[in-house]
Amino acid sequence: MRRLLTTLAILLLVLVAGMTALVLLVNPNDFRQYMARQVEQRSGYQLALEGDLRWHVWPQLSIIAGPMTLTAPGAQAAVVTAENMRLDVKLWPLLSHQLAVKQVMLKNAVIRLTPESEARQQDAPVAPAGQPAEVGDNAHWQFDIDRLQVADSLLVWQRADNSQINVRDINLSLTQQDHRQAEITLSSRINRDQRDLAFSLAGQADLSRFPQAISGQIARFDYQLEGAGIPPGGIKGQGSVQASYQQSPASLSLRELSLSANESQLRGEISAQLDETPRYQVALTADRLNLDALSGWQAGDDGSAQRGQTVTSTPVIARVPHLETNELAALADFDAQIGLQAANLTWRGLQVQQFNLQADNQRGQMALRTLSGALGQGTFSLPGTLDATGDRVRLALAPVLHQVELTPLLRAAGLPQALSGRFSLTGNLAGEGLTADDVNRRWQGQAEMSMEGARLQGLNIQQLIQQAVARNNGGVQGQDRYERYTEVDRLSAHGDLKEGVIALSNLEAVSPLLTITGAGTLSLPDEQCDVALSTRVTGGWRGDSKLIEALGRTAVPLRIYGPWAQLNYQLKVDEVLRKQLQQEAKRALKEWVEKNRNSADQPLNKLLKHN
Repeated sequence: MRRLLTTLAILLLVLVAGMTALVLLVNPNDFRQYMARQVEQRSGYQLALEGDLRWHVWPQLSIIAGPMTLTAPGAQAAVVTAENMRLDVKLWPLLSHQLAVKQVMLKNAVIRLTPESEARQQDAPVAPAGQPAEVGDNAHWQFDIDRLQVADSLLVWQRADNSQINVRDINLSLTQQDHRQAEITLSSRINRDQRDLAFSLAGQADLSRFPQAISGQIARFDYQLEGAGIPPGGIKGQGSVQASYQQSPASLSLRELSLSANESQLRGEISAQLDETPRYQVALTADRLNLDALSGWQAGDDGSAQRGQTVTSTPVIARVPHLETNELAALADFDAQIGLQAANLTWRGLQVQQFNLQADNQRGQMALRTLSGALGQGTFSLPGTLDATGDRVRLALAPVLHQVELTPLLRAAGLPQALSGRFSLTGNLAGEGLTADDVNRRWQGQAEMSMEGARLQGLNIQQLIQQAVARNNGGVQGQDRYERYTEVDRLSAHGDLKEGVIALSNLEAVSPLLTITGAGTLSLPDEQCDVALSTRVTGGWRGDSKLIEALGRTAVPLRIYGPWAQLNYQLKVDEVLRKQLQQEAKRALKEWVEKNRNSADQPLNKLLKHN
């Protein structure tokens, strides 16, 4: 046993001595030109290492380099710079003059994707076909990398519009397993416009056909978005996807996509043909899609719509009005077929079931083939077209609403909920722009509207008329108690929209107690109305039956006008009653005369005939 231990100790001592001698005898600076030449031959990029290369033995045999740069062919600036670089190498291949790199680690690197760092075409001589490039005395060396690690680094990305995005705190680990099969982990964060996006991911990549094609899977993706304009607590979620990219013809495919955002979940597929005019195909489904939780929208205490008070405001520079008046100008840059279906969708307080969007975009000419859903017991459909090719977005819609509760619609639009009921509409609308001001000033159209179970809050028309009549005539009285609203079984009208004013015509309302006709206008920019009604109160009277019968046939003019939040009314009861009483008196006298036609009171007969 002692002899075996002695033999093992001697072998270990020889091994350590051999490795130590190898490290001492092999100068790492001998690899400098070789590594630079290999990088240039394989990618065309130029690798520059500053300072001396030195060995680092513990805990891993490594080559330590000082500042390094990696520059694309013809570029004015380096695409990668790092304060130091470490190459973990395998010991045994050194014995046979092979450089096998297990890991390349870059610390405090800066990666620039800017016009200055892009490769540029250079006029360079081309070697004759079949003649190998000269590689010098080190041609027998082999070069391989098992792992790439980037720590605490920065990515500077300058886009085509000269805006810049900085991706900070990059920690990337790429480990090669089988032939060009890699495991990837990445974490980083992005700061822009006082918003912070932190994310991490882990997945696999197939680089066997790189650069012609690349495919992979992101098994786990976690993110959190916080900052200005984001709801309290931020937007966070997880996701996964299988992706593939092909260089010729250029295409991108995202399959088995799954993404959550707070209370919302999306699943589906996205594909793109990256031609001169890109074409996208999007097919997404969601069990729940809460747009209010993502935007921070909430209803005010008075029921009016507003953005959540606790949402951090956007920075002042981000609120500078845009000179571009076409909010959707980017639609003109691509073609797309978009499909989105959501079992439950929340938007501005509206609870939409079975939401379905099917749209086809052709360079800014979009056809909204289907935009439909269910709201409570009702349904809606908004097919139409959208043109984003001009200075302003132009829309043409053919809305159809059936038995939709009106109060949530008014709340979503930020209007007072003065009118409620089951609302139906069929019409045509067209206009320019998407803002509330655009709708108030640049939209026009017409619609047939009706409502069942309509209720006008804060104003009881029956009460106004009956109390006014009772004050002028003691022969009749109204009810002892009234509600603070006017309710009719059915209300219908025709509406024409022009420059923010809705002109109402053929207005009719019917209930057991009221019959109303009329016309008027509603001003959306001024939030005012002026409606003239002709009202007959057909029930709820007490008193003289003949007078009640006469009042049921009498139309009372009623004008409702003023701001929506504080309506005024004008009621001409005195004039109507005076005319009605005159007519009733004359009718009674005529009846008396008919009964006493042959009486001796001829002068009275003559007087009545004269009148």
